[in-house]
Amino acid sequence: MSSQKPRVAVRGSERVALQGTLIGAPDPNQRIEVTVRVRRRNPLPDSAALEAQAVQPKQRRHLSREAFEAAYGADPEDIAKVEEFAHEHGLTTVTASAARRSVVLAGTVAAMSEAFGVYLAHYQTPEGIHRGRTGVVSVPEDLVDIVEGVFGLDNRPQARPHFRRLNGSEGLAPNLAQSFSYSPDQLAKLYSFPQDVNGKGQCIAIIELGGGFRTQDLTTYFAHLGIPKPKVVAVSVDGGHNQPSTPDSDDGEVMLDIEVAGAVAPGAKIVVYFAPNTDQGFLDAITTAIHDNHNKPSVISISWGSAEKNWTPQAMQTFDQAFQSAAHLGVTVCAAAGDDGSADRVNDGRQHVDFPASSSFVLACGGTHVEAPPAGPISLETVWNHGPGNGATGGGISDVFDLPAYQANAQVPPSANPDHRVGRGVPDIAADADPSTGYRVRVDGQDMVIGGTSAVAPLWAGLIALLNQKQGTPAGFINPFLYSHVAGVFKDITVGNNGAYPAHTGWDACTGLGSANGTALVHALLGQMPAGSA
Repeated sequence: MSSQKPRVAVRGSERVALQGTLIGAPDPNQRIEVTVRVRRRNPLPDSAALEAQAVQPKQRRHLSREAFEAAYGADPEDIAKVEEFAHEHGLTTVTASAARRSVVLAGTVAAMSEAFGVYLAHYQTPEGIHRGRTGVVSVPEDLVDIVEGVFGLDNRPQARPHFRRLNGSEGLAPNLAQSFSYSPDQLAKLYSFPQDVNGKGQCIAIIELGGGFRTQDLTTYFAHLGIPKPKVVAVSVDGGHNQPSTPDSDDGEVMLDIEVAGAVAPGAKIVVYFAPNTDQGFLDAITTAIHDNHNKPSVISISWGSAEKNWTPQAMQTFDQAFQSAAHLGVTVCAAAGDDGSADRVNDGRQHVDFPASSSFVLACGGTHVEAPPAGPISLETVWNHGPGNGATGGGISDVFDLPAYQANAQVPPSANPDHRVGRGVPDIAADADPSTGYRVRVDGQDMVIGGTSAVAPLWAGLIALLNQKQGTPAGFINPFLYSHVAGVFKDITVGNNGAYPAHTGWDACTGLGSANGTALVHALLGQMPAGSA
């Protein structure tokens, strides 16, 4: 039996103790679920070929979800071995997906602890009581090459939403004399997003790890804007649900994401995937969206994240692989770069970038401060930074991911950390994120102004939906194309800093390539790919 075989640690699974007070062991009979991530049937093609295709849209050949599952999903034999192991340890299979390479197992705390060689404990933290573990997860040696990650044993909060309310608990900097605000459709016009398409035929996926929306709020909001209300659907993942509560909750994130994306692309279908705020919930929401063969999203907006330091290597590797899968499927992934400058809320004297924005297969979205008269154009655009504790765009150099080929000529500087590593530079692009020049939204019956790089991810998700409708084929992994078409598409942001990194001519670790002219981007894409071509 597998349980009698020597055990081996799952690579990258080591966890440090939760910052909090150890309370004691959870009830051994408590039922919990975990997600076991299984290796691919075949390795994906070299990413260099993927990047080369992304630069030349005519050469793009995105796989269907069915074809991708058949070629690069999990081998049924590997899934069967995981299920056999689970059965031997008194665990049951909840779901198994070859496409998502995920097997969800259920069992008692005692059975899970024995199966994966861990000790689970409860900790009291400022966020509440959470189940945590330390050390590594282990499996029998005959599974170590099959199992790439185990998620859910630890249910500590994994990410935070990257939004800030104006004049709220995370609001206006005390030294700011005045503020501006815009509806999302006004900002779309200021950034010259195409106005002759509305995202019809596209699906925008939004990942949420808390909060909820009320349909009546959406009805009122879009009626006020004079924009047709988009179709919005909630999908439950791992027991997460659409659960609106109060205006000062995570509802602000959910409503910001829906209202920004919906105002930019009201013709698109918006599917909101609600999951628990754990590494398991986050991963399962992303893989569910990527491989959703019913709704078929062509772009995903993620406004949640945390510093790379707060993730296990197995999590970052597994998420990164999911985003690579999205690239092969023609799904663009937009993620907020963070709202706490170059340190990203980590007080260890080092600089940190936010994940998942730091994945090389994600479009990392940074933030600016924008001033413009009602009719435009933009009169001032600088780096969003109101000083420590008052909000600033995230950005910097990854400690984990190498410099991607598409950034080879972007003159990405060495890290400001002592090792001076040259890695993946964050962000790729930027747009308005300062709450003092923020987005007018409606949350739980209240009208308010919200900013944060959380707003930039759905803004760009809406733009991608417009691009996809305009060209008749998904933009997909758009990063290499953007870096090869800077001239005439991007406005360079050269004033400001996010702490350790200053803005300057060309790409920088505050605002990336800068803010885009949406119509110019459409022309650049269509210049190489006639509308409707494959």
